[in-house]
Amino acid sequence: MIPKNNSLAETADLTGLDRLDLRILSALQSDGRMANLKLAQAVGLSPTAALARVQRLTREGYILGYEARLNPMKLGAGMLVFVEVLLDRTTPNVFDEFKAAVQVQPEIMECHMVAGGFDYLLKTRSADMNHYRRFAGSVLWQLPGVRETRTYAVMEEVKNSAKLALPQA
Repeated sequence: MIPKNNSLAETADLTGLDRLDLRILSALQSDGRMANLKLAQAVGLSPTAALARVQRLTREGYILGYEARLNPMKLGAGMLVFVEVLLDRTTPNVFDEFKAAVQVQPEIMECHMVAGGFDYLLKTRSADMNHYRRFAGSVLWQLPGVRETRTYAVMEEVKNSAKLALPQA
């Protein structure tokens, strides 16, 4: 099964996964469009067994879905900005209103509640600084409960990955 000295294994519930499951997850993380036959060959299973495992991993919530990674530079969203958001009050209704408002804003790619000196960290994309400025004034600063924001425009994207570190399969 999973090695006990692996820090990921210590913090996650991997008891339902064996080495073949981890190899499947690793392969699909590298190429989500991999054909089932190629996946089966890569992990040493029959196509039927590989498909059954992928279906189980999806059903059990290990695989959340599949999506294409698009090039933001080619699609008018080349400017990446992180925003710290401090709310004026930290009550359940303010949190709920803020979270609901963030969900419908396509420029906000990620929103994380954090511990520390502010309440949320947002990841946003826009075409350029002029577009971001308009977005900040018309959307960001108007979100429910926002008292203060700090903006961090990214000068260079050094690493951008959604791949999770998996125990060695």
